[in-house]
Formats: sequence, structure tokens, C-alpha cells
Amino acid sequence: MAALNMGRSVAVIGSGAMGAGIAQVAAVAGYTVRLYDTRPEAVDKAIAGIASALDKLVARERMSAADCTAAIARLHAASTLDGVRDAGMVVEAIVEDLAAKRGLFAQLEDIVGDDCVLATNTSSISVTAIAAGLRLPGRVAGMHFFNPVPLMALCEVVSGMATDPAVAQLVFDTAAAWGKNPVHARSTPGFIVNRLARPFYAEGWRLLSEQAADAATIDAVMREAGGFRMGPFELMDLIGHDVNFSVTQSVFNAYFGDPRFTPSVLQQEMVNAGFLGRKAGRGCYQYGEQAAVPAAQAEAPQPKPEYVSYTIEQGAAHAVGGAVVDALAGRLRAAGIEIAQRKMPETIRHAGAHDDAPAFHCNGAAVYLTDGRSATQRARDNHHPDTVLFDLALDYGSARRIAVACSDQCAPSAYNAVVGLLQAAGFTVTRLDDVPGMAVMRTVAMLANEAADAVSQGVCSADAADIAMQKGVNYPRGPLAWADAIGVEQIVRVLANLAASYGEDRYRVSPLLRRKHASGGRFHG
Repeated sequence: MAALNMGRSVAVIGSGAMGAGIAQVAAVAGYTVRLYDTRPEAVDKAIAGIASALDKLVARERMSAADCTAAIARLHAASTLDGVRDAGMVVEAIVEDLAAKRGLFAQLEDIVGDDCVLATNTSSISVTAIAAGLRLPGRVAGMHFFNPVPLMALCEVVSGMATDPAVAQLVFDTAAAWGKNPVHARSTPGFIVNRLARPFYAEGWRLLSEQAADAATIDAVMREAGGFRMGPFELMDLIGHDVNFSVTQSVFNAYFGDPRFTPSVLQQEMVNAGFLGRKAGRGCYQYGEQAAVPAAQAEAPQPKPEYVSYTIEQGAAHAVGGAVVDALAGRLRAAGIEIAQRKMPETIRHAGAHDDAPAFHCNGAAVYLTDGRSATQRARDNHHPDTVLFDLALDYGSARRIAVACSDQCAPSAYNAVVGLLQAAGFTVTRLDDVPGMAVMRTVAMLANEAADAVSQGVCSADAADIAMQKGVNYPRGPLAWADAIGVEQIVRVLANLAASYGEDRYRVSPLLRRKHASGGRFHG
């Protein structure tokens, strides 16, 4: 099905930031737009704001003056709901309240034609529930934009139980015609983004509560190693802890207390204290002219070790996590560090050690990619007290920072040799306390786990999950594409070890991940 016919007008109900943004993108795309609000002055303000925003685009040479004039001319104020009678599509962007949305659509059913699509911009309310009780519930679909609408590329097209597939496709095609990257989703709590993003915040809070590091250090690791645009705490400060905590509570309650979505007691305390983030002048960070910017933890300079070896399994093309470890080995070699390569049987014979591969060795330390166990547990399992773990990075070749953790049994000299090795490769080295799964790895594993569950449960496709997280919250890589890159087996191992370490259902492995692991399959390609 094609997009809404250009000869039909689009009505937008609600002229706040979201409504005004939707009106702007529709008008710029060539549609006549009728904007209605219960406060007429709000409509006038919205249209004036849109005109100002478009004028700025002209000034920056990102829009022609003629296109700007034409788009503004397509914007019209509707003084009453009756003024949207001829619309081919109505998009509501009113208060996030089920009764209010149901009431509005019930009114609209008596005004617009039967062929008019009713779209809701809800971010959290069931589309099924909004449409329930209407004479024609099949014409209702979610059209969830992200703020600010003109800048954010994603639009979640959400189908309720009664939504006509042809209506969902028309909304999808119309969003594409408006310059967006639409994705289909089934109406379930959180849709795609607000569900799949929960682990990004939840694992940050878990790390902070277990004193793995302070907020500034965790944020720095997630940015400078994980490649995320913002770390979890600075992002929650920007969103507002009251808003973020409310969404988490909503998803948790909607899934009947599934422990995967358990809210953080620490965040609840932040909200109780009024430390809501930037808007309050204080959140995880202090704000204001006199506020000091906290520094992330970094290890003091250490000398480069004299000898480094890289152990791989005998005859194995790629062990679990091997591709990731190979990437770090490439960074070390690019920095001019000579690395001797050894095969697994030689390592096993060496000093009676019970090592596993792939691993680096220097000055007695065995250095592994985290697999979800703590370094202390891995040292015990391998009978190698001088065990150091390193965290996942998006791209070891360009990452500025790398996180490490050492076992409680590890000798300081062995640990310092590892720090010196990584510093010689140009990394800022950050030490985390020895928590299972470290920071980037456990977060990415949980993001992939949640995305796999969403695909398994028919909420969205694998492509939609990855597009949504990249375009909706600016993740550097889609969670399922990341699972493919790391290796599904590595993700399954990390999650299984986290579950064993914590004894919590929170870290249960998605059946789809286990299925991909068993078949040797991938999510893409």
C-alpha cells in the first residue's frame, strides 16, 4: 500500500512539542496540515514556532526559501474538531492518558469519514486498549515519533489486536514519505525502544549499586569503549529521573513483575530526593556554573611488559569470543607490541596451568575477555590466581578507553603488567571492581537478550529491533547485529554465567538466542 494520498489533509490534535513536530514534518513533506488544540493560542504559538524553525533551516541553506514558504502555507489552525472533518489521517499527540485518548477518538469517529486513519503518538499506552470500543477499531494504529520529531529519524508503527494490516502499512508508508525510518511493532508494553532500552539503564544501576565504579567512570567506559553517545547516567540526567523511572515502572508492572525490568532502588531514592537530573540542577551529576565535572577513574602509568603471548586453541579457527580477542590483538600489534602466538596444548602443559583460550599472557597474568564470570571466579576455575579480565569494546582499533578487572587473588605486579600493556597500545585503562560481566559486555548481552525475546514473541523483526535502537536512541550498533559480531555463543555464555553468578531470572537466556546458538545461526545474513 502507498502512503496517504497527497490530496488528503493530515490533522494533528495537540500542539505541544510532539504535535508541532509532527505537523512540521507532514507539512514539509507536502501535506496540508490542520492543527487543533483545546487552547487556540497554543496552535498559533506552534505554527509560529514551526515557521521560525523552517526559517532557520533556510538561513543554514538546508532548505530553500520557496520550500519554506510553501510548507508554512500548508499549515492551518482548526478552531474546532469539526475543522478536521475532511482529513485522511488524524494523528493525536495529546496527554498520555488512556481515557483522554479514547474520548478523543470516540469524538472523531462521529466527525471524520470511515476511511480516515486514526493514529496515536502514544509512547506507552496499549494501542489495543485505545481502539477498544470504537465502531471501527481496525483503522487505529500507533505512530510513535521521537522527540524532537524533525530531527529523530525513527517512527514506530504499532499494530493493536484489531488494527487492519492495510492501515498499518499505510501509516508505515506515510511515515517513510515524511522522511522517517519506520518500523513495524506489535502493541506490547514499551513497544520496541522503551522495552529494549531498559537493560541499558538497569545494568548501569546494578553496576553502581555493586560499587563497580562511580557514575562518571561507568559513563566514560560506555562512551569511550562501548561507543554509546552517552553513558546511562548522563542520559538519565538528560531525560529526567522521574520520567525514566516512571517508564521503567510502567514496563515492569505491565509485564506483571518480570524481574528483567525491575526498577532500581537507587533511582527511586534519586526521585524521592528530587534529584531529577539537569532540569533540577542535580541528578547523578551536579549542574550549574559552579558544578565541577567529575573525572572518570584511570589507572596510573605502568611500564610495558617485556614479553606478551597470545594463546589460541589448537586447530580452532575461532574459539568463543575469538574474533573479539583477535581485534584487541590487532590493536596491540598496530602499536608495535610484539606478541608471541601459542597453541592451547603448550599452555596447558606450562606450569600445570588449566588455562582456556583465547588469552593473553604477560608477567604471569592470564588476560581474558569477560565471559560473564567474575575474574575471581575464573581464577578459581582455571587454577590461575593472576587472572585479569578486559571488557568489550565497539571497536578496539579506535576505542580510547578499556575497562579491566582483576581477581582478588591477583598479584599487583601481574595486574600492573596488564595495565602497562594496554596503555602501551594507547588505551586509557579503567579498573572496575570485580563484578560479573563487567560493564559494556553485560549491557550489550542484556540488550541482545531483550531484542531476541522481542523477536521471538513477535513484537518486531530482527531488522526492526536494530533499526529502532540505532535511529530511536542512537545506539552505535543494533543489539542483534552486535550479537552477530561478538558471536551468539559468547552472548549465551555471558548470560548463562550472569544467571549462575546472581541466581536471578533477570539473566535468563532468550530461547531464540539458545536456538541460534544450537543451529550456529545468525540474526542477519
